[in-house]
Amino acid sequence: MSLPRFYPIFDSAEWIARMLPLGVKLVQLRVKDQPEDVLRAEITRARDLCRKAGAQLVVNDHWQLALDLGCDFVHLGQEDMEEADLPALLRARVGIGLSTHDGEELEKALSWDPTYVALGPVYPTILKKMKWHQQGLPRVTEWKDRVGDVPLVAIGGMSVERAEGAFEAGADIVAAVTDITLNEDPEGRVRSWVEVCS
Repeated sequence: MSLPRFYPIFDSAEWIARMLPLGVKLVQLRVKDQPEDVLRAEITRARDLCRKAGAQLVVNDHWQLALDLGCDFVHLGQEDMEEADLPALLRARVGIGLSTHDGEELEKALSWDPTYVALGPVYPTILKKMKWHQQGLPRVTEWKDRVGDVPLVAIGGMSVERAEGAFEAGADIVAAVTDITLNEDPEGRVRSWVEVCS
């Protein structure tokens, strides 16, 4: 599967609705700590928006809902891999993105034959508390050597200004969260991302 180089991550379908018209073609919906009816509604709306825009939606964590709602891509953390029904996802031809932070996790992820592997945090991140400190660009290069043809996503502290360095280090795709959502002009920031990743 060929994937775009720019990969924003948003916590609501409303964010996705705002950003799809600006050229976003790969986007993750990451909704946390909501009841199932809210999750179902958010995923359904995001799925429909992306289908209409010709964009690829990746559902974070909620693999069963993604299956139930006919979504075609999920992103799983290492803990989620323990619970996910890999055969069911494969039967449904659902693409699978996997988070990795160290060598053991990378080997486990590659055994799943993932659609992409994510490495993070490349830079310090304010999004969530993590036991891993910044991985740095040399780790991006190391990971790309190890994953080969599997697309590599650089995530964590990424910004428009840091994107080129990540690509030069070997990343195929760069994911962004707070660089967009905390920007005083999110639409303008996304336009800059689309330009630097084109």
